[in-house]
Amino acid sequence: MDATDKKLLTLLQQDAKQTTKQLSAKLSLSVTAVYERIKKLEREGIIDNYVVLLNRNKINKGFVVFCHIKLIQHSKEFLTHFERQVVKLEEVLECFHVSGDYDYILKVCVKDMEEYREFMVTKLTTLQHIGSTHSTFMIGEVKNTTAFSF
Repeated sequence: MDATDKKLLTLLQQDAKQTTKQLSAKLSLSVTAVYERIKKLEREGIIDNYVVLLNRNKINKGFVVFCHIKLIQHSKEFLTHFERQVVKLEEVLECFHVSGDYDYILKVCVKDMEEYREFMVTKLTTLQHIGSTHSTFMIGEVKNTTAFSF
């Protein structure tokens, strides 16, 4: 990956809807060269996906909770079972297996506290092998980005 690829990736992270023509003007390359670079970055797995980022407040998902999960046991079977189940929960946007006092941290986005309570009671706490949970509620967002710097 050279400096031009990095600049291209930066531009695409800012706005992936830019045309190859627009990108070629910004990079001083031909449209074909930009197209070929993008295809190469996709083939190599550097560009993994193209998505639309939604404003969670506008879709009634502005209540953000970081839920720390401790399993009752750390066996491969328990971990695998938990992970298979948690990926099915639509309220969970992100799930990380972590070190420290807890085993997992979930990022949960719902409408409000009432919807979070319903999620906890009817979905999360029904998963097997959970020993304890600890919820932390977002007060304000200081930084939220999906872009990597080069």
